[in-house]
Amino acid sequence: MQIKLLTINSSMKKRLFIFLFGIISTVTAVAQETVVKGSVTEAISFEPIPGVTIAVEGTVITVETDSNGEFQFLEQVPLGEQVLNLSRSGYTSKRYPVVINEGQVLNITDMTLSKDVADDALFTITLSDDELDSDDSGLDNVSGLLQASQDVLQRTAAFEWSSSFFKVRGLDSENGTVLINGIEMNKLYDGRPQWSDWGGLNDVLRNQELTTGLEPSNYTFGGILGSTNMIVRASKYREGGRVTYSSSNRSYTNRVMASYSSGLIDGGWAYTIMAGRRWGNEGYQDATLYDANSFFASVEKVINEKHSLNFTSIYTPNRRGKSSPNTQEVYDLKDIRYNEYWGYVDGEKKNSRIKEVEEPVLMLNHYWDISDKTSLNTNVGYQFGKIGNSRLDYAGGANPSPAYYQNLPSYSLARPLGPEYGQAYIDEQNFIDDGQIDWNRIFDANLTNNIATNGEEYAAYVLYEDRNDDKLFSANTIFNTEINENIMLNAGVTYKGYKSENFGEILDMLGSTTGYLNVDSFDGYQYDMENPNRVLGAGDKYRYNYNILSDVISGYAQAQFKYNKVDFYVSGSLENTTYQRDGLWENEAYEGNSAGKSEKLNFTGIGIKGGATYKISGKHLINANAGYITQAPTIRNTFSNSRENNNIVDNITEEKITSADISYIFRSSIIKAKITGFYSQIEDANEISFYYADGLTNINVSGTGDVTDSNDVNINETTAFVQEILQGVDKQNIGAELGIEAQVTPTILLKGAASVGQYIYSNNPNLYLTSSSFGRSQTFTANLEDYKVAGGPQQAYSVGFEYRDPNYWFFGATVNFLSNTYVDISPITRTENFYLDRDGLPFNNYDVATAQELLKQEEFDSYFVVNLTGGKSWKIGDYYIGFFASVNNLLDELYKTGGFEQGRNANYEELLADKSLETPVFGSKYWYGRGTTYFLNVNFRF
Repeated sequence: MQIKLLTINSSMKKRLFIFLFGIISTVTAVAQETVVKGSVTEAISFEPIPGVTIAVEGTVITVETDSNGEFQFLEQVPLGEQVLNLSRSGYTSKRYPVVINEGQVLNITDMTLSKDVADDALFTITLSDDELDSDDSGLDNVSGLLQASQDVLQRTAAFEWSSSFFKVRGLDSENGTVLINGIEMNKLYDGRPQWSDWGGLNDVLRNQELTTGLEPSNYTFGGILGSTNMIVRASKYREGGRVTYSSSNRSYTNRVMASYSSGLIDGGWAYTIMAGRRWGNEGYQDATLYDANSFFASVEKVINEKHSLNFTSIYTPNRRGKSSPNTQEVYDLKDIRYNEYWGYVDGEKKNSRIKEVEEPVLMLNHYWDISDKTSLNTNVGYQFGKIGNSRLDYAGGANPSPAYYQNLPSYSLARPLGPEYGQAYIDEQNFIDDGQIDWNRIFDANLTNNIATNGEEYAAYVLYEDRNDDKLFSANTIFNTEINENIMLNAGVTYKGYKSENFGEILDMLGSTTGYLNVDSFDGYQYDMENPNRVLGAGDKYRYNYNILSDVISGYAQAQFKYNKVDFYVSGSLENTTYQRDGLWENEAYEGNSAGKSEKLNFTGIGIKGGATYKISGKHLINANAGYITQAPTIRNTFSNSRENNNIVDNITEEKITSADISYIFRSSIIKAKITGFYSQIEDANEISFYYADGLTNINVSGTGDVTDSNDVNINETTAFVQEILQGVDKQNIGAELGIEAQVTPTILLKGAASVGQYIYSNNPNLYLTSSSFGRSQTFTANLEDYKVAGGPQQAYSVGFEYRDPNYWFFGATVNFLSNTYVDISPITRTENFYLDRDGLPFNNYDVATAQELLKQEEFDSYFVVNLTGGKSWKIGDYYIGFFASVNNLLDELYKTGGFEQGRNANYEELLADKSLETPVFGSKYWYGRGTTYFLNVNFRF
């Protein structure tokens, strides 16, 4: 028995030994696992840099540094000699060769990246340059996503092509979503971001997360042009301050900014403050004054490891003088700096058209890190204030515009009984010698030559402004979670409550002491029937008074999947939007349809999108995205004439957008390139225009606004102020993009970009006119199919280089070629009203070939623009000084950037007669690009 027991014990000991050996071997293997980790710091200050992408060249393995600038690869990095590529927006990329041995820990501490002074300086321009929100220059159509990014094409669009009104993929800025701390900032009125609401705050808006096209965002479903989220959490700013001075001859002439961030201090508090001022008596165009202040404060309380509260306030009041589009006749008599909106008062230039924006933003953000992989971000925002656009009104005086068509020589040369050469010469000399608003004559008219009405005298002129006083409450919550290392889920719910008060307001009586009548001087209608013939003074509401109410509830969900060979995502959204107009005055021209609330409109929008990236290898990738979105039309394109009545655009429905793109991406240690093909189709859109029209020879109208056989009348040739409603507009954008850059030496970077597109109307939409003069017209078909959609060049090319010296100075130059820019056509001339006489038959002299030539869309000349940039930075002790300079349009190239046909000549005979003249009276109006301009920037960091 003892022998047997011993045998058993020996057997057990053997098994135990084998078991323990296995455990020890496993532990040893784990202990000898290959680990690659390290940290990245700034080259001069040695401060940690979060968000740096570290990629193993030749593979798809990447990782990002955390808030402490540290990283560790979770995937197995190939053994042997490898190269780590470090990159981050705002820094110069760098390559680090390493050797990775099996079973060893490779700890690469304090790898460094140098601040990209070129990118830093360029970003200084991005949010402050050139009236991106100005409604008179056309630059509001520039894509809202013009920020610094690692994509060479996006950078080129932002810094090289934007002054030419270039639109990324031919799309307006409402197709991109702009957020601050996760709160959407696009305006409900027109869908576009109001850039001046945060203008001049460059130093605190550098931390941005960008997506392009349909790519997924962690904060929003987004539009087909992508999204930008500006992060303004106080704890995310680096401790220190910056003082900046800039000088330019573009929009403003001087700028001063100062900012300071505390970093995270005792008690879990952090704060960032900033103040700035931009000013100038005029920019490149005459009398375009600039007066803007900027204030920012963000305070964060880190409650504990999981919860943090951040409060942000933004206040950027600003005033800008507008500049006018002009006919070629005006430019030829003057020059491209000419602006018709101003005149001298006591020796100083006074602009009659000032845009004033004062809309403070307040927001409270709660950040909840539920776990290390799950977070919930809840935001509340409130924006309020005013937007005002001033102009002269002339109830009983002559049109005060110096460029009014009857003041120009072409008018005297086009007299029905023959040219009046003597008067034309006088008009020409008067315009050349002066050609500005005669404020003294206006003051004199108001003092000595008032309008006599019902035995009373009233002012002939007044300065008033169109006001929008908006209040917007926003609340949303954004949920993010990592299911595992391969799957991430995002979801969000948003509510917006909006009230917009809209009215005209008298700003200046211009010397009059008798008051101004609240009556339509063109048609004689009362603007406010409850207070007929009301006499107004400065500060009183004038012409119109109504509110717009809107509620928006939306939500989205998104799943992102990341694997070794394929990354892909799917996302869906749902949105409910309501609009309602509430008229506060009864307009006599629309009695019974102007005061009180309109029908309440409901729109349901849905969105679905998805995409994938296939990693052929570490150097070659294929990316594809596709989406379908339905969305509510904007308020601007919903009510046909909201200032005067409750009418809604006929057959209004949600807009439909289909979009897709596919890209090939190549990346190596020397070359980064991306070529993309894109397509988008916009359907059932609406467009509303306002203008004076002549030659409405074949329009059946009704004073009630409803056309029936029993009350139709045929208006003979007349002049009327009309609202032109295009309904059911389809547009198609198709094209290709290329961005490429090559680091040919450690100091020389070559770069190129191209965008080639065709942006057209793809159907023949409906068109009808409304007017207080005649009611509503019948519905026409507007033959727009295959006409080009105006809005900047449809082809753009850029080549350039950058030299970056190790001693922290750089120089760069680019040559840009832009072409295929078209004038915006007048739809009324593409309807049957153009060729039918008042008897319903074609004009006797109508010729098809001549008509085709008259209606041919004007294409502007192609042009080259050469731009230069340069700068240097210095480290003095613990301080830094940076200098940046740029010169745009070095060769002073003269070029048109945009324009529109005047709708005044609405029929064949009138348009033929006008275009037969050597100088048309109602030729197209244009915008010209600026000549040579400069921008200088000096900053001091501490």
